[in-house]
Amino acid sequence: MNYHTGDIIKVTVTNIENYGIFVKVDEEYNGMIHISEMSDKFVSNVRNFAFIGETIYAKIMDVDNDKCQIKLSIKSIDYRLTNKKGRLMESPNGFSKLKELLPIWIENKLQEIELNG
Repeated sequence: MNYHTGDIIKVTVTNIENYGIFVKVDEEYNGMIHISEMSDKFVSNVRNFAFIGETIYAKIMDVDNDKCQIKLSIKSIDYRLTNKKGRLMESPNGFSKLKELLPIWIENKLQEIELNG
């Protein structure tokens, strides 16, 4: 198959490292989505963007036909087909809001238990 820069294709996640997501494009071609091509915001954890075995969309940034490798990006497209595993997905701000509010929620619940207990 002929792949061209700018095309959006379906890929399957095969491995995840701290610096990027590796994907299978087809029987010949493999690809990688570098951490810098996942979001315009800070990426705290690559694993929050996809999971192994998931099929996603990716935009072609560069094609090396000699090595059958494709550089891909997901940061400017709606890359999720579905959230099959019902996983909590990282927002552009990460989980910082949850981290901020969790101690407050716990304290409120403990006070509620003391009052009703």
